[in-house]
Amino acid sequence: MAKMIERASERARIPFKNAAFTDFSKAENRQAQLEALEQVKSELGQTHPLVIGGKKINSEKTFASLNPSNPEQVIGYFASATAEQANEAVKAAEEAFTSWKRVPAEERAGYIFAAADLLSQKRFYFNAWMIYEVGKSWAEADGDTAEAIDFLEFYGREMVRLGSDQPLTQVEGEENKLVYIPLGVGAVIPPWNFPGAIMVGMTAASIVTGNAVVLKPASTSPMIAWQFMRMLEEVGLPAGVVNFVTGSGGTIGDALIEHPRMRFIAFTGSREVGLRIHELAAKPQKGQVWIKRTVLEMGGKDAVVVDETADLDSAATGIVASAFGFQGQKCSAGSRAIIVEKVYDEVLQKVIEKTKKLSLGDVTQPETYMGPVVDQNAYNKINEYIEVGKGEGRLLTGGGHHGPGYFIEPTVIADVAPRARIAQEEIFGPVLAVIKAKDFDDALAIANSTEYGLTGALYSRDAARIEQAEEEFHVGNLYFNRKCTGALVGVQPFGGFNMSGTDSKAGGHDYLLLFTQAKSIATKK
Repeated sequence: MAKMIERASERARIPFKNAAFTDFSKAENRQAQLEALEQVKSELGQTHPLVIGGKKINSEKTFASLNPSNPEQVIGYFASATAEQANEAVKAAEEAFTSWKRVPAEERAGYIFAAADLLSQKRFYFNAWMIYEVGKSWAEADGDTAEAIDFLEFYGREMVRLGSDQPLTQVEGEENKLVYIPLGVGAVIPPWNFPGAIMVGMTAASIVTGNAVVLKPASTSPMIAWQFMRMLEEVGLPAGVVNFVTGSGGTIGDALIEHPRMRFIAFTGSREVGLRIHELAAKPQKGQVWIKRTVLEMGGKDAVVVDETADLDSAATGIVASAFGFQGQKCSAGSRAIIVEKVYDEVLQKVIEKTKKLSLGDVTQPETYMGPVVDQNAYNKINEYIEVGKGEGRLLTGGGHHGPGYFIEPTVIADVAPRARIAQEEIFGPVLAVIKAKDFDDALAIANSTEYGLTGALYSRDAARIEQAEEEFHVGNLYFNRKCTGALVGVQPFGGFNMSGTDSKAGGHDYLLLFTQAKSIATKK
């Protein structure tokens, strides 16, 4: 243990640097990814248990994770946990917490750093599971894995910082210190759209700060969480610090949230589910002695604004990348393009041309840009929105859908009114609403006209307008002259305003504070 602490301390002194994205133009990287895809293909269809207190528990009742590119192909079968098993997982986490909370911060960080090293070694393998399970392209899957590695590296360093002496004003005759202590048992409920990065990030932040958790992955992406559980076991993380429970959110999600020994819930997902979690957590249960803390990152209806001074080619490229990367299935996706009328037609034409060039199809092939949406429910919902959009604007390209997978063409609907449904409601799919603004002030007002406030982008060469947007564009992550997706850990701490969540700022220096409580200790000399 002393060596682990020493190694972690040394590593924390090395400045954090984001993991580089894989260059798939290099033959060796392409070959490595193809081999990983073949390996994963040979492992499909296996059955995976719950993990509670380090014990693997099988269940008679299971559910299947399916390949959205080919829904007849089973990724894996997973145990359907009962509410009783969810309660057992909380108990196991609580038992582990009694010893884990006393482990020195540097030692806890050491486990996180070890997981980062292992994930880096298994990067192509981890990518391959995301390509199969949620239909990510090679680039999107690799970016997801890179972000997961970044979270582990960043939060390990942050815990070493928080575990050291904190700067305080000292007074004569007293010794004063401030320590950050863990909260207790938490529920980590990650989404399917970033099944690697967000799952790893929320779990790592929870445990490196000394908490023990119940990890309940989305039912559409349990395999990626299972692979991470295997890595935590391989690096020797003590049993019970992370408990793996799969199944219906309605069955086990509520049981976890309402449990009186649950101290916090870290959730990323839809507005509706996030608000329900917030409501359930706010009600004290019998025997509960704390206010439960919720860390919520919810939806977005994000806008890319373009004024008449912008580089229009660059703006069109940013609009298309923001709208259609990973099939628009990002809370940060730029699902609205708001363009001032002076350049509206020109930018719209460029967007149409660039959209038509996007490749849609088999994501196991490196050249494919877009794959399927995640499942049948998403497929149905998005197609319903496209039909709504046809009545709210002009369908200029896309709108088609085909199988056997859940493939929907990148869709652009122009001349949409700012208050139209497709301009206000989160679709979470490859549908772009294009809105004409009278001028820049009107564009900014339209951008702020939804209940969300997650990301936004402005393309402009006007310094005064950029300064105005800095103050008035009400989003948690604002970008100028670049796309509104792709926040980097440590560079652009991520989280939004209003109905987009609690502005948690994942990947920032404030994030670990959400999983701790500060204790001030004064000693009279």
